[in-house]
Amino acid sequence: MIPNLPIRELSSHKGSFGRVLLIGGSRGMAGAISIAGMAALRGGAGLVSIGTPIMVADIVAQFHPCYMTIPLPCDDEGRLSKTALSPILSASRSATCVALGPGLGRSSDVDFLINELFRLIEIPLVLDADGINGLQMDGLLKERILGERVLTPHPGEMERLTGVAAHQRDEQTKMAESIGKKFGWTIALKGHHTVVANGERTEINLTGNPKMATGGSGDCLTGLIAALIAQGLPPYEATHLGVALHGKAGDIAAAKLASPSVLATDIIDALPEAFAWMNSISSK
Repeated sequence: MIPNLPIRELSSHKGSFGRVLLIGGSRGMAGAISIAGMAALRGGAGLVSIGTPIMVADIVAQFHPCYMTIPLPCDDEGRLSKTALSPILSASRSATCVALGPGLGRSSDVDFLINELFRLIEIPLVLDADGINGLQMDGLLKERILGERVLTPHPGEMERLTGVAAHQRDEQTKMAESIGKKFGWTIALKGHHTVVANGERTEINLTGNPKMATGGSGDCLTGLIAALIAQGLPPYEATHLGVALHGKAGDIAAAKLASPSVLATDIIDALPEAFAWMNSISSK
């Protein structure tokens, strides 16, 4: 059974539906974190803020007027600097959920930020893309992680994280279950029939289609899951629902478009119909 969101009370206000803080972007990849922000908005988060390098903050702000931007220190290449740690932690204290990774790029400073934020943020954290690529699992084995975690790797990122080859789907699924059981994290192993696992439960998603295999699709999923967590769903349920909605939105968009691909923005535009589908099956 696919989870559903709580009913919105008539007395609700934007603060009732959580505050999402998204961290990402870099020079040349401002679109990735912007797509995540737009998905978080359409996914129902009450407030969305994007922390991004000051070099691209104005570009990110221009993608959509409904989220806020937080300019952060960066290096000369437009990637976050390790001095961004303090302002990110400060911003996280007023958030309900944090998502980290879309468009970050790679550098020693970025990797430092990823591992410190993964360790120190006390609220649910969704990790994707370069956030996963920079995660140092060996170091984390000795650390106490303060908050709940969701990782959304595609097979290549799962290979870099665990050493299990991308083509070994069954073995990667077992590894996702093992990581979930050991750490209490939720893993969404993306791909055909995305696997959602936390060591206690495993779901195989049946929505989605090959037209969704395009840049930005995963960033959309990141923002959507963060929005669902911000609205009160536990991380596993939010990930299960987010994966199902994301795939259904891709199916709806694919049915309308005579195109070999569905853009990430097409998925976002189709989310309202995907939510209607969710409501229809939940009422049966």
